Amino acid sequence: MSRTLVFAGRNRKELLRDPLNVAFALGFPLVVMLLLTAIQANVPVALFQIEAIAPGLAVFGLSFISLFSGQLVAKDRSSAFLTRLYASPMRGSDFIMGYVLPLVPLSVLQSAICFALAVALGLPFSFRILLVLLAYVLVAVLFIGIGLLAGSLLTDKQAGGICGALLTNLSAWLSGTWFDLSMVGGAFERVAYCLPFAHANDLGKAILAGEYAKIFPHIWWVLGYACGIMALAIWAFRRKMKTENNA
Repeated sequence: MSRTLVFAGRNRKELLRDPLNVAFALGFPLVVMLLLTAIQANVPVALFQIEAIAPGLAVFGLSFISLFSGQLVAKDRSSAFLTRLYASPMRGSDFIMGYVLPLVPLSVLQSAICFALAVALGLPFSFRILLVLLAYVLVAVLFIGIGLLAGSLLTDKQAGGICGALLTNLSAWLSGTWFDLSMVGGAFERVAYCLPFAHANDLGKAILAGEYAKIFPHIWWVLGYACGIMALAIWAFRRKMKTENNA
């Protein structure tokens, strides 16, 4: 456990070495929320009510965590830092947890800041916001796992492209943050609900509204994707670890 904590501490410092990226990841969803709220104030129909957009923007904000985890792993692999550590007593689980641990608090902070602004913009404060933050730890694990998987298989630039522009856009457009997916319907809506992003958004909305029966089946989709992708990321990392260690 001590090895994991030491490695996690090192990774936390690596994340903070680039405060501009961290500030952008924390701040960009807030800018979008302010913009959508300003639009809502000037249109006669309910398009971007704060209760509807806050959970989706929190999911959108968490997508940036994949970029951090993916680039962190990919950079360590490309710099041969991990290759040197493979000779240490650390096991694969120590590496994985060392990457995950510093990203979970950052994820919670990301969501908390998003909902804090939502409250300032008119969202009624209640204990249900805390429940959403708790549920969104699962969403954070999902995005961390995507980043770990990309970082284990791809180069630094490739992981940045997949976890940056591609994933953030997918999570934004397919989560129902900008518009109700039923407005498009058809194949687009069916594809969206085969992925976890729309379910994460609907999970947050249900909890925020106090409609706890409606969290099902969304929570199972998020949990299933989070566990499946994290397991795949662990397998890919361990496989790369064995391959590079024997090279």
